[in-house]
Formats: sequence, structure tokens, C-alpha cells
Amino acid sequence: MIKKAAYGTLAVMTIGGMVFGTDVFSYARTGFHSAQSKIRSEVPLEFEIERARQEVAQLLPEVRKSMHVIAEEQVAVANLRKSIEKRELALENQEEAILSLTSDLKSGDSNFVYAGHAYTQREVERDLSERFNRFKTADETLKREQELLAAKEKALTTHRETLEGMLSQRKSLEVELERLEARLKTINARKQIASIEVDDSQLNRVKSLIQTIDKRLDVEDAVLSADGDFTGLIPVEQEVQVEDENIADAVNEYFGRSGEIEVVKK
Repeated sequence: MIKKAAYGTLAVMTIGGMVFGTDVFSYARTGFHSAQSKIRSEVPLEFEIERARQEVAQLLPEVRKSMHVIAEEQVAVANLRKSIEKRELALENQEEAILSLTSDLKSGDSNFVYAGHAYTQREVERDLSERFNRFKTADETLKREQELLAAKEKALTTHRETLEGMLSQRKSLEVELERLEARLKTINARKQIASIEVDDSQLNRVKSLIQTIDKRLDVEDAVLSADGDFTGLIPVEQEVQVEDENIADAVNEYFGRSGEIEVVKK
């Protein structure tokens, strides 16, 4: 099965090489990145935010590890500082003793008494030489320890700054994730509102009903206004009807005759 897959891949590459030539690898890389981008774009944003939150949470063990290293360095620096202080005090005492013995030898005496014991000049010289050699060795050791202390203190300061930076960046990432989550919620809410379909048929029916009611009220108002113009008022505008004086005279006047109408006899 594996052999078939290998042969199939080789065949595809061979055909691709024949079609695209030396650009076959470029096409392959472009296709891979395009497919990769498409897959990433289809991953839900909620999932990506949760994945980022877990990645931020994974920083906590590293922070604790750094804190443990810093604590160990602090203890080591404190112990080294105490050791240096003791060595410095011991060297100060030895320096005083060396200078005292040197001063005694320069006095020219041949016998010396220290702490109730007598010592010859040769014994004092030998002791001074031994003390001086040990002093120089201890002084060199002290210098190396002081250099080591300075290096450790510098490293400790650097580690503290690194730890503070990690803590600050971790907090910033948490705040940034909260901002992204709030922004995502806002966008989802806007999408939900935009996807709501409003049925305006009921709204149109209500509008039509209101218009109908409004028209009927206009009619009622017009009727009431018309009735109000002529009812309940004194009929001042009406003329008084006068009865005709004489029907015969009216007829003669109509037909243009001034006299009485002649009666035709049969």
C-alpha cells in the first residue's frame, strides 16, 4: 500500500514536471499555502480565541519556572555575599597581623613574645612569609568571588527584568483576548440583527386601516361642517316673497300688450 502511494506521488510529480517544468515546486508550494489559508479562514473565531487563551495559559509554567530559577539565584547570591564578607573580615585581620610582624622585624630585635610565647627572629620571619603567601592567595580568591558576585547580581537583575516582562506581556495578552472576545460578541450581535427578516404585511395592513379610518373621519368632519353652516342661524339672507298684483296685468305685460286682453267670441 505504501509502495502504491509512493508510486502515485512520484507519478504526479513526474506529470507535474512535464506540464509545469521547473515551476512544479513553486506551484505545489502555492497550492499548499492556499489550501492552508482556506482551512484557517474556515476555523470559527470562537475556537481561535479559545486556542489563544490556552496558549497564554501555557505561559504560566514558564513563568513559575523562571521564578524558581530567580529564587535559587537570590539564595546563591546571598550566600556568596556572606562568604565574601567573612573573607574580607579575615583578610583585614591578617593584614593587621602581617603589618604588625613586619614592624616587629624592622625593630631589630632577635626575640619576640606573642601571647606569652617567645619566638626567635627566624621563626617570626618564617611565620610572616607563610602568612603573606596565604594572604595573597586569599586576596586573589576574594577578587574572583567578588567578580563572580557581580556577575551573579547582574544575571539576577536580568532574570528579574525578564520575569517582569513575561508577567507584563502575559497580562497584556489576557487583556487583548478580552478585547477580541468583546469585539467578536459585538460582531455576532450585529450579524444576528442583520439576519432578522421583518414581515411588513401586517405593518402595511395596519397602515391601510389607519388611512381608511382617517378618510372616514374626514367625511364625518365635512358633513358636520356643512350642517353647521346653515342650521341654527337667523334667515337674514332670505328675501321676502311678494304676491303678484294681478295675473291679468302680468300676462299683458309678458305679451307686450298694454290694454286688457280681448276675449275672442265664437
